[in-house]
Amino acid sequence: MSKTIVFGASGQLGQCFKKLVIEKGLDFFIFPEEGEANILDVEGLEKLFAAHQPDYAINCAAYTAVDKAEDDAETAAKVNVTGVENLARLCSKYDVTLIHTSTDFVFKGDRSSPLKENSEAKPVSVYGQTKLDGERVIPHLLDKYFTIRTGWLYSEFANNFVKTMLKLGAEREELKVIADQAGTPTYAIDLAETVIHIIQSDSTAYGIYHYSNEGIASWYDFAKAIFELSGSDVKVIPVPTSEYKTRAVRPAYSVMDKTKVKQTFGLQIPYWRESLAICIGRLKQQN
Repeated sequence: MSKTIVFGASGQLGQCFKKLVIEKGLDFFIFPEEGEANILDVEGLEKLFAAHQPDYAINCAAYTAVDKAEDDAETAAKVNVTGVENLARLCSKYDVTLIHTSTDFVFKGDRSSPLKENSEAKPVSVYGQTKLDGERVIPHLLDKYFTIRTGWLYSEFANNFVKTMLKLGAEREELKVIADQAGTPTYAIDLAETVIHIIQSDSTAYGIYHYSNEGIASWYDFAKAIFELSGSDVKVIPVPTSEYKTRAVRPAYSVMDKTKVKQTFGLQIPYWRESLAICIGRLKQQN
């Protein structure tokens, strides 16, 4: 089996990998503590690579505070660009395949048809620009890489839209939710499953891929589904983006075309509501 190090193991996606690794009994995954796997600490990273001699490195580490990044571009760039460059250099040195997670925020969001891997990337936020810049450093340093763009991630772990809605729904009778931004809710467990599948396939079809669940939704649709599936009678009111001001601009349309990833790896991707039902069921079991 291919030895794999996961960076950003304490975050949402990293915790999803941990869950699956335990369930599947995969003993070739390594989840270093944050202190020894800081992607800005080149010396510390070198020690990890030298000690473990991995075949794959999965990068889940990122600066993801979208609004905060508008006023803290330097830190966002350090993590999302310099950190990725550090990993790519070491992957090249130790002949490791890098699997890097990126985002639908690399797109402007002014189209009305699903975005392909070669669609023009034109970010409208600092966060999106730093993630795109991070993507672009990899091919200059490394041939063996998979960059996987995703969006609207949620799970039982960490902070995310599903858990926020359930919390607010328990406190309020009605909620206003944006209805004019379209994307695809993505269950982070499904994404982690796909990455494990890619590793186990031993594929050399390197490059950029898009992955989300199937279907299209607005944040309003997403919230409505959360409350329906959880049995809540919270009233959800659709509002335009203009009524909910944020520091950073969000793409109005970030639905991604998954044809490439499905054909290359023989995937059947779940519909977003089906995966959401599974997640909510698991959250209920936890409570």
